[in-house]
Amino acid sequence: MHTNVCAKSRLAAPNRYGTHVSNSGHTLSESASKALLREYGVPIADEREVATAAAAAIAATELGYPVVVKLCGDAIAHKTERGLVKLRLADAAAVETAAAELLSKATPEDGPVSLLVAPMISGNRELIAGVLRDAQFGATVMLGVGGVLAEAIADVVFRPAPLSRLEAGEMIDSLATQKLLGAFRGESTVNRSELIDVIVGLGAVVTARPDVRSIDVNPLIVRSDGSPIAVDALVEVGEPENEAHVVHTPPTAEQFNALFNPRGVLVTGASTHPGKFGFVSLHNILASGYAGGVYGTNLHGEEVLGIRTVADIAQLPDGEIDLVFVCTPASANPALLRACAAKGVKAAFLTSAGYGEAGEEGRKAEADLIALAHELGILLAGPNGQGVVSTPVQLCAQIVAPYPPAGHIGVASQSGNFVSSFLNYSRASGVGISRAVSAGNAAAVNVADYLEFYANDPETKVGLAYVEGITDGRSLLQRFAGVAAKKPLVIVKGGSTAAGAAAAASHTGALAADDKVFDGACKAAGVTRATTVEEAFEAAATFATQPLPKGPNVIVLTTAGGWGVVTSDALYRDGLLQLMPLPADLEAQIDTKLPPRWSRNNPVDCAGGEVRDTIPEVMEMIAAHPDVHAIVYLGLGIQSNQARLMAEGHFYPGDGLERIVSYHRRQDERFAQAADELSRRYDKPILTATELAVADPDNAGPVAVRASGRLCYASGNRAVTALGHLYRYAEFRRTRGFD
Repeated sequence: MHTNVCAKSRLAAPNRYGTHVSNSGHTLSESASKALLREYGVPIADEREVATAAAAAIAATELGYPVVVKLCGDAIAHKTERGLVKLRLADAAAVETAAAELLSKATPEDGPVSLLVAPMISGNRELIAGVLRDAQFGATVMLGVGGVLAEAIADVVFRPAPLSRLEAGEMIDSLATQKLLGAFRGESTVNRSELIDVIVGLGAVVTARPDVRSIDVNPLIVRSDGSPIAVDALVEVGEPENEAHVVHTPPTAEQFNALFNPRGVLVTGASTHPGKFGFVSLHNILASGYAGGVYGTNLHGEEVLGIRTVADIAQLPDGEIDLVFVCTPASANPALLRACAAKGVKAAFLTSAGYGEAGEEGRKAEADLIALAHELGILLAGPNGQGVVSTPVQLCAQIVAPYPPAGHIGVASQSGNFVSSFLNYSRASGVGISRAVSAGNAAAVNVADYLEFYANDPETKVGLAYVEGITDGRSLLQRFAGVAAKKPLVIVKGGSTAAGAAAAASHTGALAADDKVFDGACKAAGVTRATTVEEAFEAAATFATQPLPKGPNVIVLTTAGGWGVVTSDALYRDGLLQLMPLPADLEAQIDTKLPPRWSRNNPVDCAGGEVRDTIPEVMEMIAAHPDVHAIVYLGLGIQSNQARLMAEGHFYPGDGLERIVSYHRRQDERFAQAADELSRRYDKPILTATELAVADPDNAGPVAVRASGRLCYASGNRAVTALGHLYRYAEFRRTRGFD
């Protein structure tokens, strides 16, 4: 049994961005903290604050026994550790004795003290709720599993304040320990409406009171009737902190058009040496099939890859070059930009190093370059960047490979390496890229700028970004929210396991670890957050190639039982997607196509009973059913796998093998084509998964999936992860009224 024990600890530590939470504030007494929270609808137990042991006994009699008595004061936070809480006091004499003992334990450091007398409230479930002002994301509300084990369990979720009732409900649904919220050990289900009141109220406090630094409500006891009540609370206040936001002006549409759709490209520092950036970048532009004008500068005016370079930019034509790709040293770049501006250049991509990453002198050079670019009206991408890709105009202005197939994923990354990773995944999967850019130092144009351009770009269906080293996080997530309101946005973040902020007197701050505050801000903004680069690409590829599901109901269609079982487990772990019961009318339909041994359940296990047209016919029955929202299809490529072994064996050709090999391959092609066609016809996601996508990418099944423009997932669980992202974004749009 859990009771209203104070479980506070005073904490101060570096937050995950390397700064420190200020300790200049002070905590209100427990009584004053509760009085403030009560004003905003947080349910507080009926309590009495008294000065003497005799008054405590009178108060206890008025409240009814048993009671709790605590020593209370503005400087007291460690009540339990110091023995300043007395529980289960059953009569006036016991109260008076306990109160006298507590008063005797007061020290000069505690300052003025009083006694807090409260009814003994019990419950089998304890939650924790609170607020912190995060260094990056501002006022943030927390909810989690509470009590003395709150930090050990660390099942907590965060959202930016203030919150709507819808957002508060989503916080509740995001807790991992959902069973604690249902009927539990004979106690009623947690009153959802009252718990939402608590969350919304905490958001309202910190919004209305800029002096509130943190709030800690622990435990928030759930009584047997399901109603939550705060039995301990602590509020830290201090001077309001100024939320400084960097004033930033994004590039214009004309400047972005010069970067991604240039009429002509100039490579400065073009070189005849195949190992230098000036050669590689010029080669990649020409090799990708870019049809615009291509120009180069070279101190000696040499011919490079068939391009006659010039020694002086003044020798180039006016008004025909929109983009300059800079491979010259930092010292040469100011004069270079001025010369380019005179020719009408509107965008510059700088590969040059030696700027902000190179110490104080480099930071000054970078600031000067930003100011110059602004003065000249030039979009400044980089410096210290890898390059820019724009498949609609067949542009690959990069100092590295690869060049991806054309598609609809827009990539922006603070790391050039991860641009390459995403482009490599694109080539391997066949799911193409629209635009890609390495932000480099992001001196003048940052990742959010590129993503906002993608949100309005007709060539792009989904934004995909890698971010790290966040500054001004609240502003960043507001911009991300604007993007997500228009198109899906997938983010993968580096540095996500650093220790979290620790607010000066609360568990709330200690629990803001593993960047859960950032995670909560992403969810509030409708941003899809992936844990790995692979997951991020697969989520983006799914958004780019599949329709959004209209609900959570999933049917798994499989040619073998084990795959279906594992995929069913993945659906259960997702928490929101549903492995729906097989509708009776659908079961009856499928029964006409499969032998009696089929599973007659979801997963629909064909049990090896397929004939030539079984898979397309059963898949259509499933896709056409109005209660089905998505399909995961498992087993593609089995026939072609056998065909490969036959074709590689020493009996081939001969013995009729040519015909069966061809048949097997055609079957898998038909199955992949059916998944694509049915998905389009019924406007439902159909995700095809097989390990052959990576184990044998030349297998006819995965090849046909790639030919359809869709992603072939390497396993059922990876397909489920991607589908889960799809469904969550669809729900975000639906609940916010975007659709």
